Amino acid sequence: MLKHVAWALMLAFGPALGGCAASTQLSRADTERVAGRTYVIVGASSGFGRGAAVALGQRRANVVIAARRADLLEEVAAEIRQAGGQALVVPTDIAAPDQVEALAQAAERRFGRIDVWMNIAGVGAVGRFWDVPVADYSRIVDVNLKGVVYGSHVALRRFIAQRSGTLVNMGSVESEIPLAYHATYAATKAGVLSLGRSLNQEIRHAGLSRTVKVATVMPWAVDTPFFQHTANYAGHADRMVLLDGPEKVVRALVWVSIHPREELPVGWKAKLADTAHHLFPDLTEHISANIHRAEIAKGTPTPPTPGSVHTPMDEGRRVHGGVRMRMKTEDRARRSDSKSLKETQP
Repeated sequence: MLKHVAWALMLAFGPALGGCAASTQLSRADTERVAGRTYVIVGASSGFGRGAAVALGQRRANVVIAARRADLLEEVAAEIRQAGGQALVVPTDIAAPDQVEALAQAAERRFGRIDVWMNIAGVGAVGRFWDVPVADYSRIVDVNLKGVVYGSHVALRRFIAQRSGTLVNMGSVESEIPLAYHATYAATKAGVLSLGRSLNQEIRHAGLSRTVKVATVMPWAVDTPFFQHTANYAGHADRMVLLDGPEKVVRALVWVSIHPREELPVGWKAKLADTAHHLFPDLTEHISANIHRAEIAKGTPTPPTPGSVHTPMDEGRRVHGGVRMRMKTEDRARRSDSKSLKETQP
């Protein structure tokens, strides 16, 4: 029943919200404004971060890229330079505050100042809360929340001193809607949203709200390597309904760096979920939990794994994650098994 209610909400509100959601289309003037600006992107080795780094390079920005996978960062840097931008590689673990400070100093030495700082790195775990090791949760908090705090602190100290700059933090639709089987990940993303709201008030009190901005970007579930990197204790590969493509979020990241807004749900699905949760919080959480549980059950059987939570992994090097293709394969196999079972029944 709850699944039917979810689709009813989408049919009722989706088209209207699609029309009123912020347009993140980039104009020629936007491209010109990006040129020559210095961006620091934490989490640039794959997914949104890699996509944004290359998109900024195409618009001739100076792009300082940071992540744990140093060899992969060199590959991203080559793409940026080939596209027409300048790149600086600084291997960084966002959970280490001394490394985050060193990242900022390296960017300043090379390019003189930082105009935009993007905290995009993130890790997650799927499974019942009590089945996931505490060590995994500790690391998720270190990266997703404490890492964003460290990056925000380093960036804002500089932005306040130079009286300008834009901080972009990666939230999620889960910043607003806590999702079952993603408990700690959702909690960290809620913390990122709360941090952004608090920082904007402090900046307002400092009299700098016109020139220093903090934006929280909140996408729907997206087909990136995040799903390959997630720690998994659910017994099945994680899945989500109606996955977006990463291009939409990459474009939103570039757009919001030029047109900062405090909170940016990306696309009509994220906007719908946000609106539904404000109107019907308990119902929305029940629907989300039920659908997510059903989707996980459809996933490929998977042994317990910490993914890339503690140690980087070689898999998942691109912007896309191939999750939608994997889900189609799983769905075809399930239909085939169901058909075979019916044919063998007397």
